[in-house]
Amino acid sequence: MSENTVVSLQQIENYRFDNSFAEGDYRLQSDEPAPLGAASGPSPTQLLAAAVANCLSASLLFASRKFHIDFEPLSCEANALVDRNERNRLRVQRIDVVLRAGKPVAAAANLERLLGSFEDFCTVSQSVGLGIPIHVSVLDADGTLLKQQE
Repeated sequence: MSENTVVSLQQIENYRFDNSFAEGDYRLQSDEPAPLGAASGPSPTQLLAAAVANCLSASLLFASRKFHIDFEPLSCEANALVDRNERNRLRVQRIDVVLRAGKPVAAAANLERLLGSFEDFCTVSQSVGLGIPIHVSVLDADGTLLKQQE
């Protein structure tokens, strides 16, 4: 099955763009941070980190429901490290993602199987990860580290 995702951008002013999506009736404004833009919306880097975090969260949620392990309410934080490359150009160097279960799950049956498989089903992180290292950690509700991928 192949799928096309279409996003259209229209410049509003300076570096601010209106993003519209062919698959739905919703819009999003994006902008560059100062000094280029006015930071009036998420930056492209923030949108990239959000896409990775959202896809991993959805994959973990789907797998947790499949394995009957209650992770909800699930939360996630993504940190995209931007630094200069060898040509002195700014690039996303890595994305660190921390997923947190909303309930204690450390003793759940099949937890290792779930944690070993959910990332494989995340379209965005598996695609982005081909060019940008993505480091994923999963924590229990009490902060216990359940999985760490470096």
